[in-house]
Amino acid sequence: MARLRVLIAAAGRGTRAGLPYPKTLFLIRGQPILLRICDLLAEYDSMPTIVASPGGQEAIGQALGNAGMSANLVVQHEPRGMGDAVLHFEQSPAARDAEHVLLIWGDIPFIHSDTVRAMVDRHLQADNDFTFVTRNVESAYTIVSRGREGRVTSVVETREAGLTPRFGERDIGLFVFRCKPVFAALREDLPGKFGKSTREHGFLYVIGHLVARRLRVEALPIGKEQDLISFNQISDLAAVGD
Repeated sequence: MARLRVLIAAAGRGTRAGLPYPKTLFLIRGQPILLRICDLLAEYDSMPTIVASPGGQEAIGQALGNAGMSANLVVQHEPRGMGDAVLHFEQSPAARDAEHVLLIWGDIPFIHSDTVRAMVDRHLQADNDFTFVTRNVESAYTIVSRGREGRVTSVVETREAGLTPRFGERDIGLFVFRCKPVFAALREDLPGKFGKSTREHGFLYVIGHLVARRLRVEALPIGKEQDLISFNQISDLAAVGD
C-alpha cells in the first residue's frame, strides 16, 4: 500500500476564542481537540506531523507528552497562511517516505472516523491525486465549483474573492493528496496564491491548478453535520457542549 502520513495544521493561536493557549488544546469532553484528532487518525499514522506556532510549540509538546503520544512537531515561525503551513510538512522526518498526505485542520473536533475512512479508501482505490470531503450548507464560506459530469473545477474562499457566503457546497477541512504534485504547485508562483484581503499564502487555490493540469481531483459530498463544526470561538461549540 502507498505510504500515507498525517499532517495536522495546528498553528492557530486561540486569539478569537480569547484563550491564552493554542485553540487546538481546548478541552472537548475532557480531551484537547488535538489529541482527539491524533486518536482519530492513529490507524493511518501513529506519529503524525503537527504544524505549531512558536508560542504554541511548547504547550502542544507538553500535552502530547502528558498523554503518552508522539508526533513530529514543526514550527511555522510566521503566520503566512495555510499553504505555507502545509509546505512545512517537508521539514518533517515523515516527508522522507510519504507518498500521500492526509491533511486536517486542527480545530475540527467532531470528524467521524467513517468520513475519514471513506475519503482515504476512495482516494487510494481511484488513484486520485487530490481528494476532499464536502457538504452542502446554507452559508458556504468556501465554494466548490463543478463542471461537466459533476467534476470539480475549483474551490473559492468567499472572503478572498469578495463574495457573500451563500447556499452551496463547501469543504470541511479534511483532505488527502499525493505529495509530489501538490507540494510542487504550492511552491510555484501561481495565480490566487496570495489572498487579496489577507495577503497570506492560501491552500484551496491549488485545487483549480491541479484540475487545469489534468490531475485526478475528486470532492466527496459525504460530510456529516458534526464534521463541519470548527472551533474559532466558544459559541461555536454551544450546540454540542464542552
